[in-house]
Order: sequence, then C-alpha cells, then structure tokens
Amino acid sequence: MVSENDVRGIALSLPGTTEKPSYGTPGFRVRDKLFARIREERDMLLVWVAGEGEKRGLLAAEPGKFFTTPHYDGHPTVLVRLAAVDAEEVRELLTDSWRLRAPARLVAQFDAEA
Repeated sequence: MVSENDVRGIALSLPGTTEKPSYGTPGFRVRDKLFARIREERDMLLVWVAGEGEKRGLLAAEPGKFFTTPHYDGHPTVLVRLAAVDAEEVRELLTDSWRLRAPARLVAQFDAEA
C-alpha cells in the first residue's frame, strides 16, 4: 500500500510544488493550483485527469483502483484507492495531474530537464 508519506514525497518532488491543507487534509499545489489531495479517510487520493472521457475510461477499466462520488460529478478528477496502487502508478498519476495544472512554461522546463 502506498502511504500518505509516499504521496507527499512524490508530489513534492515535482517542480514548483508546495503542500498546503485543503479541506483539512494534505493538498499539493503547483503555483497555488491544487493538483492532488489526500482525502479525509487518509487512504484515498484525489487527482486531476484530462477530461470526462479519461475519467469514465479509468472508472470503467479499473473500478478497484478508481472511483468517484456525486460531489465530483462533472469535474475532471478521480479518487484513487491507495491500497490498490503501487508507488510507480501513484508517481504517474501525480505527474499527469501536475502537468494538467502547472503553467506551460514549468511543464516545458520539466520536460527539457527529463
């Protein structure tokens, strides 16, 4: 199982990322735009996805890993069960979410350094 500390370490390794509480739980922001947060239950992670199509695809393909609640209907985010993913998958999810929320220049700089 991926822990809250694993999520924190991965998220804070991304350029321009800071941790700031969001709804009383750890939230991760890039240039003050939230791109991920640990849910109140502490075993779930909220991340952004490219759109409703990607969201529906993830929910249909792997319902054991990804889910949503009515609160997030119409919003390009998914909830991730941390017990169902490994650190590499969390790294990919966080990086993709970060890319969607980060300024284009920061993403370009990140890509150039990779």
